[in-house]
Amino acid sequence: MVPESIAWPNGARLALSLVVNVEEGSEMSVARGDRGMEPVDELGVFVKSPIRNYGNESNYLYGIKAGAPRVVGLLRDLKVKASWTVAAMSLEEHPDLARAIVELGHEPVSHGWRWVHQFKMDEDAERAFIARAVTSIEATTGTRPYGWLSRYLHTPNTRRLLIEAGFRYHMDDYSGDVPFWDRDTEPGRPIAIVPYQLDTNDMKMWTDPAYTPDAWLAYAIRSFDQLHREGGQMMSLGLHLRIIGRPGRFWALEAFLDHVACTSDVWVATRLEIADHLAKVEPA
Repeated sequence: MVPESIAWPNGARLALSLVVNVEEGSEMSVARGDRGMEPVDELGVFVKSPIRNYGNESNYLYGIKAGAPRVVGLLRDLKVKASWTVAAMSLEEHPDLARAIVELGHEPVSHGWRWVHQFKMDEDAERAFIARAVTSIEATTGTRPYGWLSRYLHTPNTRRLLIEAGFRYHMDDYSGDVPFWDRDTEPGRPIAIVPYQLDTNDMKMWTDPAYTPDAWLAYAIRSFDQLHREGGQMMSLGLHLRIIGRPGRFWALEAFLDHVACTSDVWVATRLEIADHLAKVEPA
């Protein structure tokens, strides 16, 4: 079998996509009209009752108050591009972060209107959910999003609705290390698929306490080195402000980016740049 590959700009052997997920401020809470608390919780506390989990809410808030300044400052200092997958409500709740993304010149990507499960929505509700996210993100950042990442799952309608709404790529795919076209969802109107990688995501340090920053860093570097050796591949590094922004983990992101800086022929790009490059070298 011949492995998939793509020719990157200027002869780069690898495209690296840094993805900063912003979910803080739009997670589930009875204060936002939800039936219960947010189940994704580093504290490991979840009660199926209509009560607030103040502890978990404060842990999410840490991502905005302490994590964001660290991540924004590092990316600014290193002049490293990132795609920010933002839940639209999060930027409305925290406009300083929206301004920081704009000042960095980075790409805002839609992570939904809120960080909730859109797979439960019917077609009309999902269409409205997508439209509301676009309107909100354009209002807070001055730029409409062209990429979409769902919360874990999407519906059979999602890609068709994204195409209708003017999106150019979709991230909800884990099938490979090279972008490709979905030409089947809406015949005659293909959408680029820019795959995401969960194995290098810092969320593992939240869901598995045994997964240390040292383990995450070693795995990320080995993934990077392998893809660089193969050539013509892309790597995603998924980050969360409330996770990698903790002081005991932040050093691992710094160390990874130091490793990248010491490696030649790497294109650090936004996901929109990757999708647009696909359209250039392999027109839909």
